[in-house]
Amino acid sequence: MRRVAAYLLALTLASGAQALSLSDCDRTTHISHGGETAHRDLGEGRVMWTDWWSQEGTATDIMIVDCAPGDALRFRTAEDRMTQRLSFDKTDKALAIVEQHQNGARVFATLPRMADALAPVARDIALSTLTAEPCACAALYGDLRGNKTAFELERGS
Repeated sequence: MRRVAAYLLALTLASGAQALSLSDCDRTTHISHGGETAHRDLGEGRVMWTDWWSQEGTATDIMIVDCAPGDALRFRTAEDRMTQRLSFDKTDKALAIVEQHQNGARVFATLPRMADALAPVARDIALSTLTAEPCACAALYGDLRGNKTAFELERGS
């Protein structure tokens, strides 16, 4: 029995397998001026996080992903000095719209419907399908990866 336990322990250590948590997903993706934060489980295989940018201007984008199909909704909720457009911050209003959709039946809370509802307050609204698994999906819904490229955390990021 001890041999089996020792073997399993050695196998686990050799594989380097470490479970991800949402806190592992908070990271800087562009040295000192861009990253991902505020990862959140929306339930039923759906996650959300904030992409931030801060270099000679600031921007806040929200990303919502249905992990199994990889369907994604990205929208900008705040921007200052990024383009010639006027600065704005509608983050609270946009998050209230997301929350309203999340509180209803998931069958009606589709990403295209959210996109339509966000149109009056958000900018740069885009729907897409991801081919690579995002960190939050790997942390919470790894079993829903399907044929998407598995997420690998770069230590120190």
